[in-house]
Amino acid sequence: MDMRFTEAEEAFRAEARAWLEANVPHGLPSGDTHEGFALHVEWEKKLFADRWSVVSWPEEYGGRGASLWEWLIFEEEYYRAGGPQRVTQNGIFLLAPTIFEFGTEEQKAQFLPRMAAAEDLWCQGWSEPDAGSDLAGIKSRAVRDDAAGGWVINGQKTWTTRGAFCNWVFGLFRTDPDAARHSGMTYLMVPLDAPGVTVRGVERLDGDEGFAEVFFDDVFVADDLVLGGVNNGWAVAMATASSERGLTLRSPGRFCAAADRLVELHRRLAATGEHPERVASLREAVAQAWMEAEAYRLATLADVSGLVEGRSQGARSSLTKIYWSELDVNLNETALRLLGPAGELIEGSAGAIDDGAWMKAFEFSLSGPIYAGTNEIQRNVVAERVLGLPRK
Repeated sequence: MDMRFTEAEEAFRAEARAWLEANVPHGLPSGDTHEGFALHVEWEKKLFADRWSVVSWPEEYGGRGASLWEWLIFEEEYYRAGGPQRVTQNGIFLLAPTIFEFGTEEQKAQFLPRMAAAEDLWCQGWSEPDAGSDLAGIKSRAVRDDAAGGWVINGQKTWTTRGAFCNWVFGLFRTDPDAARHSGMTYLMVPLDAPGVTVRGVERLDGDEGFAEVFFDDVFVADDLVLGGVNNGWAVAMATASSERGLTLRSPGRFCAAADRLVELHRRLAATGEHPERVASLREAVAQAWMEAEAYRLATLADVSGLVEGRSQGARSSLTKIYWSELDVNLNETALRLLGPAGELIEGSAGAIDDGAWMKAFEFSLSGPIYAGTNEIQRNVVAERVLGLPRK
């Protein structure tokens, strides 16, 4: 593996760094609040206007036609500059790769440009009250309406991230109830303003309000909103899941930037001379967290090398997901240990270090080993499909 970037790639890095340093907004409220989401969407539109929102996409869909290496460089520079969370991520990082793989030319033209421009905002409809990590257990149904040329769906999706703010949802619906568990499902894209759709927000413990339950009561969905073919939903969903678990959703730039902030936090606290024993005792833990982030970066370079050569990540994405989700918890937990009692101060509290950002990040990190398939399930996938171990 050649770890040196070309002159053209370094020029791309310099252009991205200059633009981001001049334009990245700082101090935005959480993108999972009404106010914060609106401000984040403004930022997404600015990214799109200068063709930075989807750098690896073809130019006709709003991208720059950048290579995977250049995408990785942009991600590094984005988080190095302190870029805010991408509230378009469910669309551009999860659904879009699936549309590129399975969508018709008409679907690509209809959805991708508006997704890149943050005109259409997407949430993911996987989980149901009785189907979380066991995605094959979904019960929401879609029944064929031949006369109307589409499907009538009924059911409920839950834990829908930013569902309270988005205008489209993609998800799986059972279209052949007599088929085997992993068959008879169809991947549908549904406008949330369609008659019969009810969106009910679910407030989180941290006060953010983007989570939602979505209810479908005789909602009609036309045939052109089927992605990847009728009853082929499981294969299509696994492509989306691979993006969610792999490097697309959680690039190493995100964690390397957090690791650098953790090192800087340790230096700041050491310089104050306060609580010297606690700060000194965590020096190795800080170094270990930084090394784990760097290890993820290096492993990703190997993964991208394989993708460039035409090798699919496949089940390895489960291994990637386990690693980055547990890395995220460790980074933020180490920061809270460094801060001691001050780490419990939340955003807006008097005396909160970094305005409570470490506690906020820690709270979110705890969801990482759960969403995109629990890490317990991912370990089974790795054991069976990567290591080839027999099922008990």
